[in-house]
Amino acid sequence: MRKALFAIATSVVALTAGAAPAAADPAAVKQAVAADYDSHLEDLFVHFHANPELSFLEVETAKRMAVELKAAGLEVTEGVGGTGVVGMVRNGDGPLILLRADMDGLPMPEKTGLDYASTATQVGQDGNEYPVMHACGHDVHITSMVGTARRLMAMKDQWSGTLMFVVQPAEERVGGAAAMLEDGLYERFGTPDYALAFHVASILPTGKISASESIQYSSADSVDIKVPGVGAHGASPHMGRDPVYIASQIVTAMQSIVSREIEPLSPAVITVGAFHSGTKHNIISDRADLQLTVRANDEATRAQLLAAIERVAVNIGKAHGLPDATPVEVAVSEGTPVTNNDPALARRLNAVMQRDLGEDVLVPWQQRGMGAEDFAYFVAEDYGVPGYYFAVGGTPQEAFDAAANGGPPVPSHHSPLFKIAPRESVTLGTEAMVAAVLDLAPAGG
Repeated sequence: MRKALFAIATSVVALTAGAAPAAADPAAVKQAVAADYDSHLEDLFVHFHANPELSFLEVETAKRMAVELKAAGLEVTEGVGGTGVVGMVRNGDGPLILLRADMDGLPMPEKTGLDYASTATQVGQDGNEYPVMHACGHDVHITSMVGTARRLMAMKDQWSGTLMFVVQPAEERVGGAAAMLEDGLYERFGTPDYALAFHVASILPTGKISASESIQYSSADSVDIKVPGVGAHGASPHMGRDPVYIASQIVTAMQSIVSREIEPLSPAVITVGAFHSGTKHNIISDRADLQLTVRANDEATRAQLLAAIERVAVNIGKAHGLPDATPVEVAVSEGTPVTNNDPALARRLNAVMQRDLGEDVLVPWQQRGMGAEDFAYFVAEDYGVPGYYFAVGGTPQEAFDAAANGGPPVPSHHSPLFKIAPRESVTLGTEAMVAAVLDLAPAGG
């Protein structure tokens, strides 16, 4: 049963007053995190889930995160890279550790039937109004960040160093991390010695954690293709140049890039997510627009895919007689590199998860899709920051068992039916983050 929100400052004082060295024991941490979930984090999660906001428009979410982090005792800066929030705590000598959580929702209606389901709508940056849903678990991430901050502030005698809590906008558009860095994140707050983040995973059972010792997520690029045409009457196609037909051939031809140009053992995806053209049955339009998502597991393949898409699209346009003055146009509007975990750091922290959270908590990492993450920007090679990104199970095992026996399938991320077990997800994510910080920044270390 959900409790009424306590006064934030009062609850944090109570947590801090009870801090003692014994809290470094994993069992004590687990108990404290569970108690904090029951008294504070549960209502916070419900608030975030019911009030999602679109990328770069997370104004109220950012305000609430700033309030929560300030109440926990952090020094908070708002408006970093747009709506981004940074919370700093300095606690003696030691490493600077970045802890990141993303906060944006998705432009889609929620159909989970939860009693706290989102009914929110919001006008996007394009001027159109959309239903908004947390269909990727970012509500878990920011709730857990608050729990992590509260717990570590109550355990300041157990670690030494500086923590940078980064509340990031616009992960869904893979633009928020870059925006915060362009706004001087590392120049203003310091370049981290380590960077940590997690993602709740609907395909992983609750109580489980998984992290790669190499690639964790693929690259992603949003590609826009503008196909010009010559408008005409639908009954007289010879009088025009049909952009729907030209664009259809581009869609078909692009599949040959993956099947005939990319090395068979190099994963690659080209998906056409949107195809827009025309207004009426009997009108040949003068334009068609394609929107693509393109995925790869290494930067060489990524570059090869993007170059091939432009070559194929432009030359199919030429083959259909489009004049040189109005060629097919191809542009990358958003993109993020491959996210790689630092091998040594991943081995170290994977061992910490087993040691502190249970020998059976860690399951081998399997790449089962080509999802992407702009956390890659925080750990880009130029910065030299070792990164550890892990997955936290979000679906009870019973749901997988039921699906295997003919029951409803477990909804994927970005589904209107997406839902996770919030208590299990938030608490395990919080315990894992606390364990990682205590290991990387031990008191007197």
